[in-house]
Amino acid sequence: MGSLGAAIDSNHRRPRFLCLHGFRTSGAIMRSQVVGKWPEEVIGRLDLVFPDAPFPAEGKSDVEGIFPPPYYEWFQFDKDFSEYRNLDKCFAYIEDLMIEHGPFDGLMGFSQGAILSAALVGLQARGSALTRVPKVKHLIIIGGAKFQSPAVAEKAYASAVDCTSLHFLGDMDFLKKHGEALLESFINPYVIRHPKGHTVPRLDDKSLETMRDFLQKIENDLPRYAPCNDKHEEVHLS
Repeated sequence: MGSLGAAIDSNHRRPRFLCLHGFRTSGAIMRSQVVGKWPEEVIGRLDLVFPDAPFPAEGKSDVEGIFPPPYYEWFQFDKDFSEYRNLDKCFAYIEDLMIEHGPFDGLMGFSQGAILSAALVGLQARGSALTRVPKVKHLIIIGGAKFQSPAVAEKAYASAVDCTSLHFLGDMDFLKKHGEALLESFINPYVIRHPKGHTVPRLDDKSLETMRDFLQKIENDLPRYAPCNDKHEEVHLS
């Protein structure tokens, strides 16, 4: 698990995000996807922590040959994405991470990690998950969607989520329509649209401006205090 970022100023800490990687990838892979594509002016304003999911991949990874193993998955699901295994264990694992390495201001997720991140804030609001940690106030959703199981959806998306959220929607993403539907569950979401598929995209001038607005909003919502760490650091926990 790695943590990286830089302080904004001597009285303002960086918002800390737990970053949940995609299906059958890893925290190290997501780190390379995000840090390798987003500019320093964005990365340096965030404190990002990249854990591995709790379960080793049970099958072939789509990133084999692109990124090295090991690969992990957060939970397992059927072909219709309506039945899940180990979801409760996954929720508990994420909560334990947040207790051990927090407090966290927000969640960032890509693909399976984005589906989890978006659902967890709704479940937390209803007291169905993350009951032992502070409220998740900020979200970054990249290639997200909703859980299809009524048992989960009725709790996770029962009412609009009031948190500051940023959603990435790719024109060629096979989850695009599901990501559009997810927007309806959030109040005044920030949205970045890009021409790519199911990927962590680079930020062009327009998307960078939206990202700046989002970061300014969450920075304004953070309590100010001193001192804070002004070093750019990365720590790996095995």
